Amino acid sequence: MIGVIANVIAVVLGSAIGLLFKKGIPKKVSDGIMTGIGLCVICIGIKGVFDGDNILVTIISIVLGAVVGFLLDIDKRLNDFGELIQNKFKKKEDSNISIAEGFVTASLLFCVGSMTVVGSLNAGINKDYEILLTKSVIDFIAAIMLSVSLGIGVMFSSLFVLVLQGGMVLLAGFLAEPLMASGSIGELNCAGSLLIIGLGLNLIKIAKVKVANYLPALVFVPFVTYLFNWLAQIGILNF
Repeated sequence: MIGVIANVIAVVLGSAIGLLFKKGIPKKVSDGIMTGIGLCVICIGIKGVFDGDNILVTIISIVLGAVVGFLLDIDKRLNDFGELIQNKFKKKEDSNISIAEGFVTASLLFCVGSMTVVGSLNAGINKDYEILLTKSVIDFIAAIMLSVSLGIGVMFSSLFVLVLQGGMVLLAGFLAEPLMASGSIGELNCAGSLLIIGLGLNLIKIAKVKVANYLPALVFVPFVTYLFNWLAQIGILNF
């Protein structure tokens, strides 16, 4: 859990630094920073979508994930939790700041991507923390930038990082075999990168994608990949 704890600390410290800077930054500048971050997030997402080998795996996984995610309304549940935090910690003078938005946006950005999956597997199985420590540095910088525009909600996303990444590290022994055997790491990165693009579109206010509702797609990816591999082995599919 060393890598996970380091990641959590990085998010908390980065957020604290960003909040200190925030006090002296005009709103138009913080809005400009947020747009810039959104463009960078989209760029990261576009780069990652090319890691997949079979676009049909991504399409089917996204569709199945959307069905489950929208039925469960995961986005609303995450926002409700963010608003619960907001009601407890928000000050009257911060009435224009959405703690819930900061919490949800940062939680998704920090936890959706190949570094989270591969880093957690390496940490849980091989006690290799290099990827998670590298991710911690990246998240530290991102937390500074995000908290300038989205406020203290970014700091609370460290709870989501702790639960999700920590859970993956603890379950690494069970997750590794199906993920590695099916060759679904690249497909996971492809699907996750699509969600990152959606998050970037939200940040620059081009769209309002309920990214969290597509999170179940990441669960379906290994199963769909395995199915396609099996169909190819018995000769039904040639790709």
